[in-house]
Order: sequence, then structure tokens, then C-alpha cells
Amino acid sequence: MARLRVGVLISGRGSNLQALIKACGDPAYPAEIALVISNRPAAPGLRLADTAEIRAAVVPHFDRDAFAAEADKLLHEQGIELVCLAGFMRLLAPSFVEAWRDRMVNIHPSLLPAFRGLHAQRQALAAGVRFSGCTVHFVRPELDCGPIIAQAVVPVHPGDDEERLAARILVVEHRLYPLALRLIAEGRVRVIANQVEIDGWQAPEIAVLSPQDTSARPFALPSA
Repeated sequence: MARLRVGVLISGRGSNLQALIKACGDPAYPAEIALVISNRPAAPGLRLADTAEIRAAVVPHFDRDAFAAEADKLLHEQGIELVCLAGFMRLLAPSFVEAWRDRMVNIHPSLLPAFRGLHAQRQALAAGVRFSGCTVHFVRPELDCGPIIAQAVVPVHPGDDEERLAARILVVEHRLYPLALRLIAEGRVRVIANQVEIDGWQAPEIAVLSPQDTSARPFALPSA
């Protein structure tokens, strides 16, 4: 079976790009990264693409419509079927988002719909939440909106600062994004009435409480 051809948009260091490159390095993985586009010529993630021998391009984002036109042209030239945003730090033109509707995904460092936008970890700490995490979702013109594909949860520790919480979330981002891409590439993900359905998916039966007392353990939820 042909592997899904993926284009990745980045702006910076590309740590999630690296996680996707690693996953795609497995011949059994159902997707391949065929193109990396950065809006910044100095983005360290471009070196990751070069090392992995992935075609890369720089498209400045001084004008959203001009970026959209050039990026769309490059993506179609490479036969891209799905676009992954991986630390792409600019707003995309609504026309570009709609052109790739349900074929473009993003990962955001919060449990959406909470804490959209910049400094999501700072927002979570300010709100005093006990858990945070990350979300992979289909992209819509509204910032950090769209049908949710997958989420991962991490605890917020007493005394956490933004840097420590961000690092803890990043660890699970690197697991969640390749998982979500695999599900899409296997054809198991559908958007119905603006919600995602995943073939063969089951919700976990374990809940975790925070704070815990010394006798607390994860417990199975009662069946309906």
C-alpha cells in the first residue's frame, strides 16, 4: 500500500518534526514526509529535513496570501496529501485553511478547547489546573480550533513553572503526533458533523485523581 505523503510546516527548532521523521523511518509506518516548508530561513528544523534527505523550502510569511499561494503550489507539486503544522508560528490565510480542510492538522500544548493561542502552559498555570497536556486537531480558520483527533494528559506538579510544564508536555507531544498521523494514514479517521470518529478506538477505562492521598490508585470507571 502506498504511504501517505505528508508536508510539514515549521517555524523553529522542529522537535515535533523530528518525532515525525523518526516515526516515518520505520518502513511499516503508513506515512512519509515528502516536504518541509519553513517561513524562517534560519529555522533549525530545516537542518533536520536536510539530514533526513527530505525536500525543504523556505517561503517568507510577510504576506499571508502570498505565503498561501506559494506553499499551496509547492505542496501540490510534491503530491502532498496531508499537511502537519509542527511549531508553525504564523496565522494562515483562511483560504489556505479551507483548501486543505480535513487534510491539515496541528498539535497544540494544551487540552483544547482550553488555553488557545500563545503561552498555553502559562495560561494553564495561571488557571491553577491540576492536569494539562496536548491536542492534535484538524485545522480551522479560527485559532486553535477544529475537530479533536487525539489528546494526551500530564500532571501539573506543585511549584511548576512554564518551562518545566512545557518540557513535560513536549515529551508526550512526541508520542501523540506520530500516533495521530498513523491513525489518519491508516484511513481510520473521519470527520462527521465537525467531530472526529476513529475506527477501532476505545476510551481508556482508567481515571486518575489529583491530588492523591497515600492510598489513592488509578481506578476503573464504573460501567454504564
